Amino acid sequence: MNILGISAFYHDSAACLVQDGEIVAAAQEERFSRKKHDDSFPKEAVEFCLQEAGICVADLDYVGFYDKPFIKFERILETYLSIAPKGLRQFLSAMPIWLKEKIWTRSNIRENLQYSGPVLFSEHHESHAASAFYPSPFEEAAILTMDGVGEWATSSIAVGRGNKIELIKELRFPHSLGLLYSAFTYYLGFKVNSGEYKVMGLAPYGKPEYKKVILDHLIDLKEDGSFRMNQDYFDYLGGLTMTNKKFGDLFGGPARTAESNLTQREMDIAASLQEVTEEIMLRMSRHVRKLTGMKNLCLAGGVALNCVGNGKVLKEKVFDKLWIQPAAGDAGGALGVAMCLWHQVLGNKRQVKEGDSMKGAYLGPRYTDKSLHEFLESRKIPYKQLDDAELARTAASHIKDGKVVGWFQGRMEFGPRALGGRSIIGDPRSPKMQSVMNLKIKYRESFRPFAPSVLEEKVSEWFDMNAESPYMLLVAPVREDKRTDMPDEQKKLFGIDLLNVPRSQIPAITHVDYSARIQTVRKETNPRYYDLINEFDKMTGCPVIINTSFNVRGEPIVCRPEEAYLCFMRTEMDTLVLEHFVLDKVDQKPLDEDTDWRNEFELD
Repeated sequence: MNILGISAFYHDSAACLVQDGEIVAAAQEERFSRKKHDDSFPKEAVEFCLQEAGICVADLDYVGFYDKPFIKFERILETYLSIAPKGLRQFLSAMPIWLKEKIWTRSNIRENLQYSGPVLFSEHHESHAASAFYPSPFEEAAILTMDGVGEWATSSIAVGRGNKIELIKELRFPHSLGLLYSAFTYYLGFKVNSGEYKVMGLAPYGKPEYKKVILDHLIDLKEDGSFRMNQDYFDYLGGLTMTNKKFGDLFGGPARTAESNLTQREMDIAASLQEVTEEIMLRMSRHVRKLTGMKNLCLAGGVALNCVGNGKVLKEKVFDKLWIQPAAGDAGGALGVAMCLWHQVLGNKRQVKEGDSMKGAYLGPRYTDKSLHEFLESRKIPYKQLDDAELARTAASHIKDGKVVGWFQGRMEFGPRALGGRSIIGDPRSPKMQSVMNLKIKYRESFRPFAPSVLEEKVSEWFDMNAESPYMLLVAPVREDKRTDMPDEQKKLFGIDLLNVPRSQIPAITHVDYSARIQTVRKETNPRYYDLINEFDKMTGCPVIINTSFNVRGEPIVCRPEEAYLCFMRTEMDTLVLEHFVLDKVDQKPLDEDTDWRNEFELD
C-alpha cells in the first residue's frame, strides 16, 4: 500500500512516501526549487518520492495532508472578529489567498497530482505527534509537541501505545511558545520562521538580564508549563508585525534593523528568552511525566529544534529516554500524516525498530557514480576516483591539513540539519576554523557556532553526554578535561569579545558557554561518514570533525551535484567529494557563470 503525505502552503513544504508502513522517501520542496522555506505545493518533492518508490500517481492508495484547513480558517476568522475593527489590513491581505487557494486544499491536491483517490486530513499537532512517535524506538511513550500554531493548538500532550496515539491535552492560540520565540526573533532583527536558530546561537553571548521582565510582563507561567501571553505587547493577532511599540518600550527601543550591528542588549535579550524557553520546556516535560507516567518522551514541532532546551530536558533526567523527530518542523508533518493514516486510520500493526525507523533521516535523492562520472566528463572537470578506503584516508588527510571539504554522499537528509550526506566538514582543533568557515565559506554572521560530528562510541570521552544524538538535536558541554584555561585578561571578556577565545582542544565547535550541538555517528547508519571520522581519529587522536550544512547563507542545502559544484567553486572551499570522486580546487578552471549548469542525473 502506498501513502503519500504532503505539507504545504505555509512554510517548508514537503512530501513523504510510506510504502506498507516503511518510510521510503521524504524531501522538502526547497531543495529542488532552490527557494528557501518554499511553501508552494511540493510538486518536485512528490515526483522524487514516487520515483524513489518506483511507482506513479495511479499507484497511490491514499494522499494525506498534514493539517485541517477548514478548522484553521475558522480560527483565523474568529480571531479577526474578536479584535475587529483592528486587523482589517491583515484580514484584507490574508483573505484572497485563503479564498483562492488554501481553503480548497483537497481540490488543489487532486489538480496538482492528477489524482482521483482518497485525500484525508489529520490535525496539525496530530501529524507532529505521529511523526514523533511512530518512527521512534519506543513501544510506548509520552509525546510532547510545541510550535507556533496549527489549527488552534500550539502545544499538545499525547500518549503513544503500539499503533495508537491518544491526544490528552493542548495549549491553544494565541498562547504559544513558538510565537513567543518568533516575536523575539523579529524584534532582534532576524527573519521569522527561519532566524530562530540564530537567536539560540546568540544567547550564550549574553546574560539573562531581561528574564524577570519577560516573566513579569509578557507571560503568566504556571507550574505545569502552561502560560498566557499578554497580548498588549504583541501585534501578531491583527497587525503586520510580531511586536508593537509597547514591546519595544519594555526592552528599551524599537526592533533592531536587519543586518545592523548586534549590541550587548540584543545578546542579553536572546539569553533571557532562551532561559525562559528552557524553563517552559522543562516544566512542560515534568508535567507530561507526571500526567502520563511514561518513561520515554518523543518530541516534535518547531520548538523541538531548540536543541539547547532538548539538552536541558535530557540532562535533568525528566524522562529515561528522549527521541526527537529530525524534521521536527512543518516539513515533518508530511511524514506524520502518512504514518498516521497507515497506523491510526487503517489500523496496521507497528514494527518498532532498534534505533528508529528514520534510516538516519537519509530519505532524499542519491546519485550514482555513473551519473556523476558523466557529469564530470561532460563538463571537463578534473577529478580523482578513489575506492572507499582511499576516500576516507584522503578526505581525513585534507581535513587534518586544515582544508575545508564539501562532502556529498548517499541520500540527502530530511529535515533542517546536514548529517553527513550534504555537509561541509573541517578540523575542530583549529582555532581559526570557525571564523574561516563562517566568513569565507558560509558567508554568514561570525557569531554562529558550528556543530561536531563524533563517533558514537567516543562521545562521552569528549562531551558530558552519554546518549545517542544522531540528528544533531541535543546540546551538551565539552568535558572539563578537554577544556583549556583562559588567561586572566580573557576571563574579563564578555559578549562578542569572547568569540575568538579558544576554550577547548576542539575550539572550532566549542561555543562561548562550552556547549556543542552534537551529532553522534554510527557505522551502521552512515558507514562512509563513520570511516572518514575514524580515519581522522587515527591520524590525530580526535574522533570529532566540524559538520555544517552544504550551502551558503540564504540558500537551501544542496541537493544535486551541480549545486554542490557551484557552491564549491563560488566559495573558498578547498576540496569537493562527490561519492567516490575527489575534486581539488587548485585543479579547477575558473567558473564560467554564463554556463547552463542544469543537468539531468540518474538517481540510484
